[in-house]
Amino acid sequence: MIDHVSVGVADMERATRFYEAAFAPLGLAKLFAMPATAAFGKTYPEFWINLRAGMEPMPPHNGTHICLRARTTDEVEAFYAAALAAGGTDDGPPGIRPHFRVKYFAAFVADPDGNRIEAVTFLKDDQPAA
Repeated sequence: MIDHVSVGVADMERATRFYEAAFAPLGLAKLFAMPATAAFGKTYPEFWINLRAGMEPMPPHNGTHICLRARTTDEVEAFYAAALAAGGTDDGPPGIRPHFRVKYFAAFVADPDGNRIEAVTFLKDDQPAA
């Protein structure tokens, strides 16, 4: 249904470093870059960052929310750790989200501009959370 998404960032260098580190555990890499835009994906640009000069950081819990699929809980945990190490902030540590009807194992971070990025994997009923 969705081909690609993009988020605004105030500092391209900072955002590029953040997304390169955070997305690596999910198998996403920087595929394309120009001074005011960069694209990440596995085989084609799926996630874009675009420079918005003068953009103010978003208040907590108000940024865009984008969820990316991970294959395993280890990938979710690695995404979370890499994102925090690259300057992101915690918006929900890795774990099962019990209010969903499936075993929804996810982690949430905010990028340096306040955009909310999530990684999720779905566990089978007989699969432990970690």
